[in-house]
Amino acid sequence: MSEYLPKDVREGLKLARTHNLKKKSRLRVRVGKEDFTILRYWEEGFALDVEDAPNLRGFVDVYDGAEHLSQCLIVASEEDDGQMVYEFKRETMIADRAPLDYERDEKAPIALIASH
Repeated sequence: MSEYLPKDVREGLKLARTHNLKKKSRLRVRVGKEDFTILRYWEEGFALDVEDAPNLRGFVDVYDGAEHLSQCLIVASEEDDGQMVYEFKRETMIADRAPLDYERDEKAPIALIASH
């Protein structure tokens, strides 16, 4: 159906869709001191607006608002419908504590209460 619409109407709809995605998305990718809004995010990568995004590659940080989600090694993959698609070569999720190198017993005490 979209091929029956005039070219300027199709472009206007595309701009409105991109603007709506930018407005709703809390996800950001940070490269150095620059932030870019993530339009789409999936297990193997993410997409940015082609007009905003430079040809990124290397290490980047992914944020959801102020929360640091992951550190990624990325490579630019392709341009798809006005979006630049990036693929993860490696994605490391950020943890709020150091990993344990032993198994924690479920029934182990959490704290010691001293009696006086």
